[in-house]
This record gives sequence, structure tokens and C-alpha cells, in this order.
Amino acid sequence: MPILCHLSQLVQRSAERYGDRTALQYRDYTQGRWVPISWNRFARRVEQTSRSLIALGVGVQDNVAVFSQNKPESLFVEFGAFSVRSVLIPFYATSSGAQVQYMVNDAKIRVVFVGEQQQYDVVWSVMSLCHCLEHIVIFDRTVQRNEADHLSIYFDEFLRLGDADSAYLAQMHVRNGEAKDEDVANILYTSGTTGQPKGVLLLHSQYRFAIEAHTKVLNITPNDVIINFLPFSHVFEGAWAKLCLSCGAQLAVNLRPLDIQQSMREVHPTCMCAVPRFWEKVYQGVLEKMEAGSPLQRRLITDALRVGSEVWEKYTSKGRRPPLALRLKYAAYDRTLLRLLRNKLGLDRANFFPVAGATVSPEVERFVHAAGFHMVAGYGLTETCASVSFDYPNLPVTLGSIGRPMPGVEVKIGEDNEILVRAKSVTPGYYKNESATKEAFTEDGFFRTGDAGYIKDGELFITERIKDLFKTSNGKYVAPQIIEGKLTIDRHFEQVVVVADQRKFVAALIVPAYAALEAYAREQGIAFASREELCADPRIHAYVAQHIDTLQQELAAYEKIKRFVLLPQPFTMEAGEITNTLKIKRRVIYQHYAAQIEQMYAEAEAEQRK
Repeated sequence: MPILCHLSQLVQRSAERYGDRTALQYRDYTQGRWVPISWNRFARRVEQTSRSLIALGVGVQDNVAVFSQNKPESLFVEFGAFSVRSVLIPFYATSSGAQVQYMVNDAKIRVVFVGEQQQYDVVWSVMSLCHCLEHIVIFDRTVQRNEADHLSIYFDEFLRLGDADSAYLAQMHVRNGEAKDEDVANILYTSGTTGQPKGVLLLHSQYRFAIEAHTKVLNITPNDVIINFLPFSHVFEGAWAKLCLSCGAQLAVNLRPLDIQQSMREVHPTCMCAVPRFWEKVYQGVLEKMEAGSPLQRRLITDALRVGSEVWEKYTSKGRRPPLALRLKYAAYDRTLLRLLRNKLGLDRANFFPVAGATVSPEVERFVHAAGFHMVAGYGLTETCASVSFDYPNLPVTLGSIGRPMPGVEVKIGEDNEILVRAKSVTPGYYKNESATKEAFTEDGFFRTGDAGYIKDGELFITERIKDLFKTSNGKYVAPQIIEGKLTIDRHFEQVVVVADQRKFVAALIVPAYAALEAYAREQGIAFASREELCADPRIHAYVAQHIDTLQQELAAYEKIKRFVLLPQPFTMEAGEITNTLKIKRRVIYQHYAAQIEQMYAEAEAEQRK
């Protein structure tokens, strides 16, 4: 049974139940092994952190920030802050100096915990512009401090601060006993695709409601091993980690995102939440392996995935039993080729895999289920404390849906087909931003998601992001994310940004998968000295155009990409072109590539005049 309590008491209660069982594990890069942390040790670290926060003068509902990659220390600080009724604000590890400066000053943060050298350097660079900031606490002992730095301390030094006075312990117990569901637990600054970020308030009551609702439907047990792939600063991973800890599951904290495939093979997780892009990469990897195999291997793998897809889409997703012949054929593939695929990924002990953050393409969803992974598609926002809906394991699932509303969550469709949500898991508003809060809710208290969709047979479907809906000069409406998604599941495309608003036709800025393009160029004897030359070559352009035409066959004529530019460098966070959650900032990209965009349409006009 899950432990359903105030988050300020979760770790201590779990330690009483599970004792020396492993709560967390992390890879020690110096030793080259995964190191376990028991529930008892986890609880001791949380208590030490709580006392030391009091020693630094952190008060009730004061704001504390963690600016780090995923580390066990991030969880020590978060639950330590909860224990003394403080507010934890997680920063993305890739945040820029300007972003950190804004968040620190906006939330009047006095203490920032930093993970590694990069985060320390960023905070130090803006220290003089953050007059409220008094302390920097460094997780990693190898971080080199600035010679002028007389303010920061390392985490082990911080933990000793609370040992000096028994009054800190007494005060910690008093605060913990006075913890309220109405207390703010987190403020999550949404990176936003336009303007300054907004601080989303998440109360302890929201987490309590969300955790209880999830445990009514999903089966997470102390035997589950959960690998943390997304950053804890992402509401999906942050809320998911709290849910799993409430169920006594073990967290395998993945420090470096690029190491995730190695981590999966070492840890063999039973669950992992991810965004669709992760599974798109897995899908592309399998297709590449197929192309490199013998004709017999290609036929066998293709047939295995076809059979698996048919079993899931026509039968198991509908709660029906497949015919005997199909069932036996799938069982044979499942014991051989598909098991081999799961083993290579390190996902041979799979329980289920939540996926949200964007729309899952039908091709990828079919593949994941065909390979034997129980994907749980879902939908949610920072403002809804993650989940609004997800696939129920015991109810029919329709390809393309984003699940059924979570227990206790009301969903209705408003004007412009906007998905509206009302529940105890929805934020009360934005930090110090009454106007934005007012705009976010309807008069009857429903939160405006900004996403358009519909409900059919109890399942929720999303069609497009309302703010991103374009209208061509011919009066046709175009949903750019759908078009972009058609291309990015293919291994030849890394990033795609559609251009269409108030234009005569759809065009696109495309960042190709350079490795695939370079391999094709070498096969065809196409010489190039740089990526600029490669992307400008007419033969490469024609090759990419063929792939685009194939991928967008199902689109209406007015939705199809008519012109495109291949870009020799990707969109980056450093250039302000994508957010920390890898969402594209259209306005910024349109500004940066204004010349290329105008040239595409000018060339089309010139050709029409001929």
C-alpha cells in the first residue's frame, strides 16, 4: 500500500516501513558503479538538510532553489525543505545566467544549491545582480570556486551546520508538525516559448490529490526500479518521482541525460517516464539496425513488429483475446526477436512506461506496444501538477488518444475546442502574477490549457496547440506541430519548424540528422567540405524532398510543405531558440532566420511570374 501523507513526512514514514531497503541509487563515476542509498540513510540526510536550512535562517515558506542535474542531493534538499515548510524551486541545469538572475530576483531566493561546475559558474556570474542571494551550496566537491568567492560552501560543510545546536532539531519538529496542505511545495518556472517565465504554484494539497488519484489506477510497488531520465525540474519527472517514492519504489537517479541508454542497460528499470522524442529515437535506432541487416533479418523483424502491432491495436488494447494462430505467432516472436530487442535496451523487466509532454505519433505508439513495452500515454501541464489524463491499464485504449481523465479530474471542451480542466491538482495561480492567473481560468473555475481537443467514448484526444494554430493567406488553418511530428519520427530529421502563418503556402526550416545525410553523400560520391556545403547541395535537397513527400502523404494539399531550407546548425538553448524542455521558440527562430524565410517565399513568387 502506498504511503499517503504530507510530503514533509513521506521520507521519514517510508524509512520506518522500509528501513535498510534501497530507496535511491546513483552512478559513482569515480568508482564506475551504482551506489545504493537506503531509506534510513535517505531519512538521515533529509533531517540533516532540514536542520541546516534552519541554521542558514531559511524560514517558513521561504524560497530555496536547486540548480543541478539529477542527483540524490537534489532530493535531500527538496524533502528537507518540505520538512521545515520551505518552498523548493528547481532550476533546469541548462538555465542561462539571465534566466537564473530573473528567477532568483523574482522569487527573492536567498540560498541556491548548485550541482556541478557549469551551474556554479552561472550563478557566480550573476551573483552581483542578485542582491537577495546570500548563500551558494555546492553539491560536487570537485567544483573549483572563484578566488573572490567567500560565500559558498560545499554540501558536506552545509550538512554540519545543523549539528551545532539542538534548538535546530526542536524547531524542525515544530515546523514539521505544523505543516499544512495549503503550504506551497514548489514554484516551477515554465520556460515559456515567449516572454519571461511564469512561476507556477504547486501546493502540497495538489501533490496529495495527484498521488492518491494515480495509485487508484496504476500499480507501482516497492519491487519497481524507476530510472529518472527527465530532469527533476520538469513537472513530469518531479511529480512522478514523488509518486514512486510514495509507493516505496526505488529510484535510479541518472545524472547525465546522454548516459541514459548505458544506465538502462546497467539498472534494468521496470518503469521510466519519458517524452515521445525518447521513443522516437529508439524507433529510429531499430529502423537503422534493420536497414543494416541481411534481407532475412529485415523480413523477420518487420514481421515481428507487424504481428506485435496487430495483436495490440486490434485485440489487447480493446481488452480482447487474439485468435490462437496470431497469439502463437506473437508468442514465438516475443520469446526471440522482441525479447532480444528489450534485452539490448536494458528494458527486459518492463512494468509500464508513462509518456507525455507532446503528442505521440501513431507509428511510434504502434512500435512501442509491438515491441512489448506497456506505454501509458498521458497528458498534463505544469499547472495541473502533471497528469490530467492517462491510459487506464484495465480499460480500452485507442491509438492516438491521451488517455482518460484521472479520478477526480473534470475535463470539458470549451470555445475553439479548448481543453478545460478543473481539479484539486490544478494550480491556484502564478507567483506574484494576478493578471496571468486571471487570464488562465474561466469564470466557473476551469483552467485553460491552450490545447484543442475532443472527448470520444471517455478518452481524450488532442488536435493542436491553439496558440500555434496558423492561418494561411488563403484562409486555411494549419497545425504546425502535426506537420513537424510527421517528419521528426524519421531518422533523417532532427528538428523541424513550420512556417505558414499569413503565408500562401507551408514552408519549413529543417535541421537534418547530419550523420544520415553525410552517410548518403558518401554513398553517392557527393563531396562536401562542410555542413554548409552539404545542406546547399541540390542533390541532397532532392533526396530530402523525396523523404518529405513520402512522410506527408496523409496531409491535405494545403498542409504539405512546399518549400524548405536545410540548416547547417541545430536550434539551441544558448541561442534562445528552444526552451529547457526542448520546445521550439517560434518567434525567436523566425527572427533569426528571417532572411532564409523571406528568400523561400520570394523564390516561389519569382517562379510563379515566369
